[in-house]
Amino acid sequence: MVEWTDAERSAITGLWGKISVDEMGPQALARLLIVAPWTQRHFASFGNLSSPAAIMGNPKVAAHGRTVMGGLERAIKNMDNIKAAYAQLSKLHSEKLHVDPDNFRLLSDCITVCVAMKFGPSGFSPDVQEAWQKFLAVVTSALSRQYH
Repeated sequence: MVEWTDAERSAITGLWGKISVDEMGPQALARLLIVAPWTQRHFASFGNLSSPAAIMGNPKVAAHGRTVMGGLERAIKNMDNIKAAYAQLSKLHSEKLHVDPDNFRLLSDCITVCVAMKFGPSGFSPDVQEAWQKFLAVVTSALSRQYH
């Protein structure tokens, strides 16, 4: 179980309250597919992923990005037991989808980059970033749990 300080909880929930899932999700997933093109193999049914422009304009990428980012709300609402909250998703990604667990870390990095670009140094201070990255590391660990 992860211990959260009051400052970390406040930073994470405060930042989450400012994030638009509809904006951030598509951006983060598109960034992942562009900067880590080997992850595209999990999205073969999404159609044209042949270029950054195609990825950025792909409605299936955008929709799944919203789904992924929206899924973080489950972790926000279950900060004291994220592993249990993500147990079924971990099993799905491990046993059915066969997603390399390192892809979760890569996506977390892309989410962090998108958040930093959106809010800049005043809205995404080093203290907020530290708490946010700890949060995403816990989510990544929970999603990777089934693999261990």
